[in-house]
Parts: sequence; C-alpha cells; structure tokens
Amino acid sequence: MKTSLYLTPTDTTMGFVSQNSLKIDKAKNRKPNKHYIHVVNSLERLKMFTRVPQKHKNRVRRSKKTTFIFPQGESFRVVKGTKHNLLLNRVKWFYSSSANLSGAKYNELYAKKMSEVIVSFPNVNSGEPSKIYRLGHGVIKSIR
Repeated sequence: MKTSLYLTPTDTTMGFVSQNSLKIDKAKNRKPNKHYIHVVNSLERLKMFTRVPQKHKNRVRRSKKTTFIFPQGESFRVVKGTKHNLLLNRVKWFYSSSANLSGAKYNELYAKKMSEVIVSFPNVNSGEPSKIYRLGHGVIKSIR
C-alpha cells in the first residue's frame, strides 16, 4: 500500500504521492536527482525527519498550505485538518508533487493513466500550489 503511486487531491492541488520517489520520477518523466516535498501528518512526525530552527517553530506550527525548505535542504509541509489527512494519517508521510509531466500543465487523463491508485473526494477543487519558504537559522526567504 505505502509504495503505490497515488493520484489524489492534496491540501493544495491534484498530486502524485508515494513513499517511493522513483515512482513519482517515472510518472512525471523527471530526472531522479531532484528533491520532492515530504508531506507529514503532524509536527511530531516532522520531528522524526528534521529539527525546526527555534526562531521558526511558531511559523511552522501555525502555517497552512505552506512548504518549508530547512537548512539541510529538505522540504516539508505539515498537513492538518483536511480531507487529504484521510490518506495521510494511514501512511504518516509521503513524497508529494503536482500530478503533471515535469514543466507541463495538469492533464487528468495522463495523471490517471500513470497512477496506481486514484483517490477522490466529492466537492474538492484543485487550488493553488503551496507557498514555499527557505528557512535559515536567522532568516526566512520566500521562494514561491
């Protein structure tokens, strides 16, 4: 179950999610040297992967639909209180990316063809991608 490639509405957009980043690489036709966002279901789970700089703890805890790139280079988004958590709470974390070919717009037929499991929720619309911030030990920089 955990290593399947899911097509699902995430907390932000339609996305490919999996605990196997190579499956997302293949679906997006993307080179394997790029990093994906780690999506976690709680702050406790986030602590298993990385340490949040003291100066940014409140910002990370209170943010919604926001991805943070931590000083060591990995990016994380904590998702709470959404329909997306129905899947996320079962697997605890996964890699996430938009459900499209790298550099292209979303194509529903292509996304469904590439995915192994399709998760859908009634009345869920794709929204805007998450905001992205790079956290330093003393500064924060907006990326998107």
